[in-house]
Amino acid sequence: MHLIHPSLTAGLEGALAMELTMSTLHARERLLTWLALITVSILAWGYLIMHGMHAQMPMNGEMTSTSDDMSVLVTATVMWSVMMVAMMLPSASPMLLTFLRIHQQREREAGASTATWVFMAGYLAVWLAFAGAAAVMQWALQQSALLSSSLGHVTPLLGGALLVTAGAFQFSDLKQACLNKCRSPLSFLMTEWREGNGGALIMGLRHGAYCTGCCWALMLLMFVGGVMSLVWMAGLALYFLAEKLLPQAERISQISGFLLAGVGVIILLSAAY
Repeated sequence: MHLIHPSLTAGLEGALAMELTMSTLHARERLLTWLALITVSILAWGYLIMHGMHAQMPMNGEMTSTSDDMSVLVTATVMWSVMMVAMMLPSASPMLLTFLRIHQQREREAGASTATWVFMAGYLAVWLAFAGAAAVMQWALQQSALLSSSLGHVTPLLGGALLVTAGAFQFSDLKQACLNKCRSPLSFLMTEWREGNGGALIMGLRHGAYCTGCCWALMLLMFVGGVMSLVWMAGLALYFLAEKLLPQAERISQISGFLLAGVGVIILLSAAY
């Protein structure tokens, strides 16, 4: 009969205890990350709801001749930035949590959530750049009298053109290529993986670029439905989530493309006659 040496038994027990402790820490990190993502999303939506109730906010189109251009641009940029966080962070959560899990498996130590937040910062940085561009676009449209001063809608001709553009983009190869990257977190991370926080930042920026490439045309429809329309925000956010999570994403894109283009054509024809 062979006896196991006590030191070996103690070593195995210690290794098992360490593994269990690490598993507990990893599970706690994932839970805290989930809670943090939910909290940030709720705060962003709460901010938008609070300001959406004030009809006199500059984002609702109130831009008088005495308004200071810089302050208006800053306000618009802040509002668009919060909109991007509220609308896009939920659909990016599967990618962020997959990144966290893979980082935990590779590093085998606690603290993977730091790299996850760096990844998220890179992702949101791209959307915040888009927010700045959208704010400038809003300001330009208002200065050109192409955006309603009361509801934040563009003129029917421009609205129809945006709908047709968004509808046509749904059929483009660029749309599908970017959407495929967004729908496959594991595939994206396996092909794009880079070590360290610097690598996490680069991956976040690249994912943000793919996500923006997928959704930019639809996001511009906020100018059609109303810049601060909570209904349009929620509708687009749910659509982005469905397009990334539900099966047959290409078919969903095509159906929405037909609908958007069809409505756009109807609006253009109505405005022309």
